[in-house]
Amino acid sequence: MRASLMHRLPRVGSPRPHDRRGVMVVLVCFLMIALLACVAFSVDVAYLQLTRTKLRAATDAAARAAGEALSREQNLDASRQAAIDIAQSNLVAGDPLLLDVEQDIVFGRSTQQRGGAWSFEPAGEPINAVRVLGRRTRDAPSGSVPTMFGRVFNVMDFQPLSTATVVRLDRDICIVVDRSSSMKLFLNDNAPTMSTSDPRFCRPPDMSQSRWRALTRAFDRFVAALHTTPQDEYLSLASYSSSGTWCGNSNNVADINQQLSADYGDAESAMTTLSGTKFNGATNIGEGIRSGIDALTNPSTSRPFAAKTMVLMTDGNYTQGNRPRDVAPEALRHDIVIHAVTFGDGADQNEMRAVAAATGGNFYHAPDAQTLQDVFEEIALTLPVMFTE
Repeated sequence: MRASLMHRLPRVGSPRPHDRRGVMVVLVCFLMIALLACVAFSVDVAYLQLTRTKLRAATDAAARAAGEALSREQNLDASRQAAIDIAQSNLVAGDPLLLDVEQDIVFGRSTQQRGGAWSFEPAGEPINAVRVLGRRTRDAPSGSVPTMFGRVFNVMDFQPLSTATVVRLDRDICIVVDRSSSMKLFLNDNAPTMSTSDPRFCRPPDMSQSRWRALTRAFDRFVAALHTTPQDEYLSLASYSSSGTWCGNSNNVADINQQLSADYGDAESAMTTLSGTKFNGATNIGEGIRSGIDALTNPSTSRPFAAKTMVLMTDGNYTQGNRPRDVAPEALRHDIVIHAVTFGDGADQNEMRAVAAATGGNFYHAPDAQTLQDVFEEIALTLPVMFTE
C-alpha cells in the first residue's frame, strides 16, 4: 500500500508536463519579439537605402539641370529655377524633393588640382560651377523621412543628405566644313553635284545665293554665340573635299585652315579666305573628321583639361575615303564629341546620325539656310557639364 502510494506521488523538484509547456510558450514569445524587431529593423534599413538612392538621383538631376541652364541662359535665376523644377519632379520617399533656393543651390568656382581632383569654392569668381544639396532633414522644405517600424524603438525618422556639384567645362572647338563642288550650287538648285561644265565650277562660290554663303552665315552666328558664353573657348577651322587640281587651283583632301585660337577672328579670317578660293572636289568626310581630330589634339594649341567638340557639316554623301561612321571611333578615343550637321535634302542623314551617335554627340538636319543658322547657334550654346562631386 505504501509502495503504491509512493509510486503515484510526483518527485520533488521535477516539473510537470504542463509546466514545461508554459516555459516554452514564454520562450517562443520572447524569440518572436526579437524576430519581429529584426524584421522591422531590416525593413527600415532597406527603406533608408532606397531613399538615399532616390535622393542621390534627384540631386544629380537637379545639379545637371542647373549647370546646363546656366550655360544656356547665362542667368543665375534661370539656373536656380531649373534645379528647383527638376528636383520637384523627382519623388524621394513618396514626396517631391523641394529645394531651399538660398541654402540648397550654391554657385561658385571649381578648379582642377594637380592630382586631378576638383576643388569647389562657394561664391568664387568667375562662376563656373553649381552645387546642389538634396536634403530630407527636419529643417528641409520636404522634411525628414518617417520610419515604418523604427518608432517602436522610439526612432521616429531618418535624415538623408546628398550633394552634387557640376562644372561647366571650357571647350576646344573645331568646325569642319564641306568644301566640295556642290557647296557652290545655289540654294534652289536640285542637282546633287556640280558639273565641270557649269560656269560656276571655276569660280569662287557666289556669296549671295550659294550653299556656301548659307554656311558662312551659320558660321558667323556660331562665333557670335561664342562671344556670349563665359567659358574660355578656343576655335579652329578645318575643311575637306578631295585631292586634285581644277581650274588651276590645287585642292588637298582636307586642311586645317586655322589651328585652335582664343581669338575667334583668326577662324573668321580663315573662313573668309576659303570663301575667295576656287575650291572643288568630291566628299571625303572621313578625312575631314581626321583633320578635326588633328586640330583638337595638337599639343601646341589644344588644352589638356578643355572639353573637345567637333562640329561636322556636309551637304551630301561621302563619295571617297573611309565610311565616316568607321572613322568616328578615332575621335572617341581622344574624347572628342562630334555634333553632325546635314544641310539640304541631298545629305546622307543616316550616316551622319551614326557619326554623332558613335561619339555621344547630337545630330541635326537643316533643310534650309535659316535652320542651318539656328543649328549652329544652338551647338555653340550647348555647353558641356561634368560632375565633380
